[in-house]
Amino acid sequence: MGNISIKIKIADRDYPMRVSEPELEKVMLAGKMLQEKIDIFKQKFRVEDKQDLLAMVAFDSFVERLNLSDKQEFSNQDSWVQKIIELDKLVSSVIS
Repeated sequence: MGNISIKIKIADRDYPMRVSEPELEKVMLAGKMLQEKIDIFKQKFRVEDKQDLLAMVAFDSFVERLNLSDKQEFSNQDSWVQKIIELDKLVSSVIS
């Protein structure tokens, strides 16, 4: 399994890179999603400067990631609470 040479276009600029076959689909999808987000910001905010657009997309992406982390953390807490409840029921049934 060797690396594949590809070019990803981001903000009208080609970036050559080498990726492994298992990563190829994700890398291509990430490039496509990034360009789509750039296009959305360009239309929504009427910004033409590529550096500004990239900064806005990067910032928005990090906010999304932090929100997902918060949700995952909350979900993990719910999971622990559920396990504690189950353990409490089990211990209560043994004691009774």
